[in-house]
Amino acid sequence: MAEPAEIKFAKLAEPTSGSAVLLTDQGLKLGPVSAALAEKAGGAFARAAAASKFDGKAMKTLQLLAPSGMELDRLTFGGLGDLRKLTPQDWLKLGGAIAGAAGGESKTTVLLEKPSGRGVTAEEAASVALGIALRSYSFDRYKTKKKKDNGDDGPKPRRYTLAVPDPRAALRAWSTASAVAEGVAFARDLVNEPANVLGPIEFADRLKELSGLGVEVTVLGEPELRKLKMNALLGVSQGSARPPRVVVMHWKGGRAKDEPVAFVGKGVVFDTGGISIKPAAGMEDMKGDMGGAAAVSGLMRALAGRKAKVNAIGIVGLVENMPDGKAQRPGDIVTSMSGQTIEVVNTDAEGRLVLADLLTYVQQNDKPSAIVNLATLTGAIIIALGNHNAGMFSNNDALSGALTKAGLATGEKVWRMPLGPEYDKLIDSKFADMKNVGGRNAGSITAAQFLQRFIENDTPWAHLDVAGTAMGSPNSETNRSWGSGWGVRLLDQLVRARYEGKKG
Repeated sequence: MAEPAEIKFAKLAEPTSGSAVLLTDQGLKLGPVSAALAEKAGGAFARAAAASKFDGKAMKTLQLLAPSGMELDRLTFGGLGDLRKLTPQDWLKLGGAIAGAAGGESKTTVLLEKPSGRGVTAEEAASVALGIALRSYSFDRYKTKKKKDNGDDGPKPRRYTLAVPDPRAALRAWSTASAVAEGVAFARDLVNEPANVLGPIEFADRLKELSGLGVEVTVLGEPELRKLKMNALLGVSQGSARPPRVVVMHWKGGRAKDEPVAFVGKGVVFDTGGISIKPAAGMEDMKGDMGGAAAVSGLMRALAGRKAKVNAIGIVGLVENMPDGKAQRPGDIVTSMSGQTIEVVNTDAEGRLVLADLLTYVQQNDKPSAIVNLATLTGAIIIALGNHNAGMFSNNDALSGALTKAGLATGEKVWRMPLGPEYDKLIDSKFADMKNVGGRNAGSITAAQFLQRFIENDTPWAHLDVAGTAMGSPNSETNRSWGSGWGVRLLDQLVRARYEGKKG
């Protein structure tokens, strides 16, 4: 649930009310409009910078109350650092830093001009706005005291005016970026919701709402899944009183002859581990085990919101993994939709069973040109990469290279991990075609090898293990939420650069 943040654009000029943000380089030089405004404050900026050792380094901020006689309430100085090294990511982060510094201010004007006197571009302004929107998100739906303190209507909107040389061009750029912001907020909401509120049915109901944006949404219930022989997915859900759902979303923004690109998400709304039950400590975090499905859902919302010129498919498998008397047992053998048999050695390795049937479904029904699946799949990837990179496994160098570039462009970085026949042997089973775990060593790799067995005809495919990035990731300039919405911006950038032919 995003805290209100109203963003608009205006011509570059001195504000006359509220608070103002002025940009400075690491030499404390200001642009012409900002310099004129700072001059009205006398030597307050120079004195405050000296006292606080503010040097204008990137993302650093300095705040001071506007001196008596000024019409403004507060002045905030935002550091740009070395202008020669600024990247699109820096403008995004700057927006987040500005929103963080604004605090409870209800009206803030940001003077988007460089100390050289040049105004920022429309794309840079949109990046700042995106950073503000992402940082302004909070999930406080269940904070009854906070809502009461703010009145029955909840928190008051924070209004940001971005003063730029060309407001119309900036607004056009923001109309695209704002759709991405809404997609990220949508994904964050899904991850942050408690499992008692967001089960498979409720998740599917939220995705039905995307039809209002032009997404074709199909929901498959248990009878349809049984008819399709999705026994790997159904085995995971059989211990839960809550029935499974598979949701298929089509966005048809490209030409009719264009092959679609597919995005597949693991949506385990809560994972106890099943009969192979998890330890109690930290199990509450398993409400976020649907982070992959949330990212795919947020992406589809973003693509539809900005009317992306691409044919895209999003498919998510929504199940709950519970240990009741009907639950799947270690040692059970299931036949997947592909016809391959799986020995379920560990019921806590359930996400790959869900994905296996989804991968088969999307290949048989939609013949995609490429597939990217996302899943909070293994704790092992956190041991390997921590919380700053997602693990990437792929059978295609071009696709993995495009994902790497998209990660660098958005800051949602991926790191390619190995695949190979030596690892594949670790999941061979004595009793079935494969088993669902290969032992403690190389756990993330054997999980990816398992998924690769369901990729047909060398379809370009990438698996992103987002266990370390989708939930509980470190705070950043643009995120203070437990559910990060990680992957929406990454995949949107991938679509722009690789499938729409646009630059980021």
